Amino acid sequence: MDLENQARIKELTEKYGKDDLIVVLGGAEAEASGLAAETVSTGDPTFAGPLSGVSLGLKAYHVFELKDQVNADVYDEQISMMEMVLDIDEIVNEVKTYRK
Repeated sequence: MDLENQARIKELTEKYGKDDLIVVLGGAEAEASGLAAETVSTGDPTFAGPLSGVSLGLKAYHVFELKDQVNADVYDEQISMMEMVLDIDEIVNEVKTYRK
């Protein structure tokens, strides 16, 4: 997760609190999605960004997990094609790891 997004998430958490926020990820790789989930949950493991050593405790979900929450037409148009080429189970399982 880039430094700018880390700063935005930190600011939003400070403004609204962690109880009313979730992070929706859309990464194409399990490792990258897991790293982003870890960053918003327990802090930046690379110790390079604004969330270095900052545990926000936010819950992260991959957009694939929220399929039933998204307008079906929008999901089909914007996301469904990726379901055919990505390892969805691997990505979702990696992200779920950081919500436990």
